[in-house]
Amino acid sequence: MRKSKKTIITCAVTGSIHTPSMSPYLPITPDEIAEQSIAAVEAGAAIVHLHARNSSDGRPTPDPEVFAAFLPRIKQATDAVLNLTTGGAPGFTMDDRLAAPVYFQPELTSLNMGSINFGVFGLAERKEPWKHEWEKPFLQGSHAAPQSNTFAQIERVIRELHEGCGTRFEFECYDVGHLYTLAHYANKGLLKPPYFVQCIFGILGGIGADIDHLTHMRNTADRLFGDDYYLSCFAIGRNQMPFVTTCAAMGGNVRVGLEDSLYIGKGQLATSNAQQVAKVRSILEELGHQIATPAEAREMLALKGGDRVAF
Repeated sequence: MRKSKKTIITCAVTGSIHTPSMSPYLPITPDEIAEQSIAAVEAGAAIVHLHARNSSDGRPTPDPEVFAAFLPRIKQATDAVLNLTTGGAPGFTMDDRLAAPVYFQPELTSLNMGSINFGVFGLAERKEPWKHEWEKPFLQGSHAAPQSNTFAQIERVIRELHEGCGTRFEFECYDVGHLYTLAHYANKGLLKPPYFVQCIFGILGGIGADIDHLTHMRNTADRLFGDDYYLSCFAIGRNQMPFVTTCAAMGGNVRVGLEDSLYIGKGQLATSNAQQVAKVRSILEELGHQIATPAEAREMLALKGGDRVAF
């Protein structure tokens, strides 16, 4: 893999799986998303990965008007790379998933590299009361419905965003086969290096949160892409910090945030995204790593620049 003297920290600030009942610190409203994103950048994040939520009940929404309520604020207050989701949320159509990214033409979006059984139904077993009626059935729905990322859907994202808007991708790989799918499109010439490969561990239905699997994913990516890619990784829940620390020690980059884990330590809810960013930054700097600025992340990933987005 391609190595750098600087480590990119990505912060995924809210996501679409954790629900308001799980943590009072999960940002929901545009104001909360903007404020937590800005604080995360100030703490050391170069990239902010963004979903949107309905302010009244916290339900994920694809509405570009909701994204418009926080994207310009974050851009005006920081130099961060703003990375919009194309995965969206369970139940979203492809039109939903692409609505905001196509409208805003960001520098970077996520691109899931294959369909998986994305099992979060275990989160519905909480004993505490739910704040909103939608939360429990929303989570239970993952027992019967896969996360769809077919070849046709992947190609549509590439066509509409990369070819149409100059957007590049954070390639989200939940299993080894997803690396081969990325290699397929790279070999066809539809994608150009450097590839920003985000390996994800611990989702039920994807590759498990075992450090050996991180080594295997890295070795596989090395065979497929040589030094044409940057590795990044994250793991879900309690595996978050051990995995990102190990990935950084390998020379890779890291992702943290309340999308991936609501906790800062055992049994202790994180009070903000910035708290997680500050913790991983401290770990990395203790290991001798330098933290990439947004400008350095842009250069590393060959992004088009914040002056060429539509917000």
